[in-house]
Amino acid sequence: MNLEDRISEIAPPQSAQSDSVAAGGSDPTRFDWREAWHLIAYLADLDQTTPTPFTLLERDLVIWWDRHTQAWRVFDDQCPHRLASLSQGRIAEDGLLECPYHGWAFSGDGQCDRIPQQATDGMAHLSKRACVASLPTAVRQGLLFVYAGQPKNAEKVTVPIVEALEDSTEWVCLNTFRDLPYDALTLLENVLDSSHLPFTHHKSVGNRANAAPVELEVVKSDRQGFQGVWAEGPRRGTLGRQDTTFVAPGLMWHDLTSEQFGRTLTVVYATPTRKGECRLFAIFPFKFSSKIPAFFIKLTPRWYSHLNQNAILEDDQIFLHLQERYLERQGGSSNFAKAFYLPTSADRFVTEFRQWVNQYQADPFLGEALTPALSPAQLLDRYQSHTQNCASCRAALNTIQQIRSTCVGVGVIAIATIPLSTLWLDQPSAMIETVTIALADIIWLVLGRFERRFSQGQTVPPRNLAEKRRSSGS
Repeated sequence: MNLEDRISEIAPPQSAQSDSVAAGGSDPTRFDWREAWHLIAYLADLDQTTPTPFTLLERDLVIWWDRHTQAWRVFDDQCPHRLASLSQGRIAEDGLLECPYHGWAFSGDGQCDRIPQQATDGMAHLSKRACVASLPTAVRQGLLFVYAGQPKNAEKVTVPIVEALEDSTEWVCLNTFRDLPYDALTLLENVLDSSHLPFTHHKSVGNRANAAPVELEVVKSDRQGFQGVWAEGPRRGTLGRQDTTFVAPGLMWHDLTSEQFGRTLTVVYATPTRKGECRLFAIFPFKFSSKIPAFFIKLTPRWYSHLNQNAILEDDQIFLHLQERYLERQGGSSNFAKAFYLPTSADRFVTEFRQWVNQYQADPFLGEALTPALSPAQLLDRYQSHTQNCASCRAALNTIQQIRSTCVGVGVIAIATIPLSTLWLDQPSAMIETVTIALADIIWLVLGRFERRFSQGQTVPPRNLAEKRRSSGS
């Protein structure tokens, strides 16, 4: 596929979008993050029986399933009565979202349907003051998006997806998400930069030996983002050319096709939650030239791939958290050209992205200050930042904990009965109990290592571990 075809795939002809409105609002000199669709959840991680909280652009929201319309709803997470969090409530037997404080209940459009405290002939629930703001939602490619700007614009603004993934039968996909301790701008700057992989991710998904000059070129750029190309591509050109796309304000992907592996995408959505915080949604679609890799990927449990992907994210978690604080002290994004020294073409996409931020005043939290830096232990937390919100990892952790508890019980019973077995049963029976205790201990220890990986990352990244020395022949 040549470059013109790729750009056409990324941005359909204007005639096909004649009724659409560009994301970012009507002011051509700035980009308003509220006037865009934002990814807030994988459908696979949502529970239709329980409200889910989410924060977008410092706005607390609640996600819930409206069974009457068979649609996901997103409300402001405040009951109009006394401002209690609706996400702490429940979906009642009649399918309404019920406030935990006094039981006020709301239908999918935000209308108040029930106030238990009012008289049977009361009309207070019909007041506009009894309503909750209901935000527009869209579901595409198994992803839930929400529009935080003016509702009338939502249907005119394009939902940001990778069009190539619309034919889902051709792709095998891995995905993950994580709440990151740095903002969406820092995340996008990081993932647009492929040149850091050999060093930051050495021993995880990179290798220092693959480091080489990186000649990047921006081929198209405007308020809605940019497209670029790395003609040689990763691993000193052995994998072929890589195309990069940034769709403002929060979507980026790399597109790589090689004879060896087929077509591979790295897709990142950066969803701003608060100043200095964002939620990463990463999708890794593969269209392999061989069926064998696809077979093994499909066999891999989602929770297991998440453990490995969390470790990769932690390769740069600490220094990115600190980097944006150092940048803030030196004037922030508006002063990036002086704060950063960017002498090589490898930083071309970083420069283009920061220029976009400055040209269109696209910092979603402009003028707000970052909080004090967190400790390494806080930065490497996995439970709060991922596991508790991931249906796959939550279920796997619960299963592991149950098995470990069972192992303890089996071991205790076996130990308690050894004296009786020795006195009343034959020698093989006592041996079986001893083996049972040993197996229970081994399983308990092995699963304990897995359990810890759901809660906390490793302080020392793989790149800083001692290299294994090869033994020299005599």
